[in-house]
Amino acid sequence: MPAPKALARFNRVVTNRVADVFAWSVPPFAVVLHRGRVSGRRYRTPVGAWPTEDGYVIALTYGAGCDWVRNVLAAGSCRLVRRGRSYRMTHPRVLGETEGMQLVPGWVREPLKLIRTHEFLRLTLDPSVSGATGSGRSP
Repeated sequence: MPAPKALARFNRVVTNRVADVFAWSVPPFAVVLHRGRVSGRRYRTPVGAWPTEDGYVIALTYGAGCDWVRNVLAAGSCRLVRRGRSYRMTHPRVLGETEGMQLVPGWVREPLKLIRTHEFLRLTLDPSVSGATGSGRSP
């Protein structure tokens, strides 16, 4: 069961604004840059992102139904800003707990289990883009 909706609302209004100040530059935090599927508005969502052999995996503590995940899935791509570098990510796919937990570092597995994280988002680094760009501070 994902975290409660009330907590998600609080985090969107308060915690995410604070985290956005540093998340783009301090691993394992990162910022997902995406557009609203209906509004087309630009959004920045702080997340925990861990590298995989071909991209990154993100623990979906609120589940795959939250707006930012639905935006990324609908678009089929997003930008991920981590350690001050911006990466174009493609082929987003939701993974279940078994597959997702295998992709995150061992030290984070127990905390994710404690908060009942059952879904993960896997993103692939766009192979057509060579290297990362800029600081990623603006969407």
